[in-house]
Amino acid sequence: MRIIIFALSLLLSVQTQAQVQNMDGYMPSQYTPEYLNADNTAYNKSIIYVFYNNEPCYTCADAISIIEQAYNQNFIDEYNMFIINYQNDNENNFIQTYNLYRPLEVVLARYDDGVRFGYRKLENLQTMTSDPTDLANYFVAEVEGFFYN
Repeated sequence: MRIIIFALSLLLSVQTQAQVQNMDGYMPSQYTPEYLNADNTAYNKSIIYVFYNNEPCYTCADAISIIEQAYNQNFIDEYNMFIINYQNDNENNFIQTYNLYRPLEVVLARYDDGVRFGYRKLENLQTMTSDPTDLANYFVAEVEGFFYN
């Protein structure tokens, strides 16, 4: 049921601001720079962005659900995760910053003391949904490989 509701929200998204799903204390009215500068150590974690667009693919909702489960099982205490409709973002310039153009892209952004120290893009995760375990393992390995090194 959650996947169906999420898929419908993807298809019906037409707001002028970025749509952000709350994860780990993030407030929709609080943009990323404010979030990183907040006076709370939990807000200074590296970030896993899950970006989708106004034309989500058939398997995008499934991929996002698998990614979210893997995040909750492995990284919820270490990193923050934002799920964002990047085409409705007029505030943070995500499209240019991360060269976003695909229906689903995951960006791992390393932050230290509020300063970004690089990022890695994961693309085409929606093509891996036929084997959810493989997708989850791939996502976990990529996150660990980027953030732990």
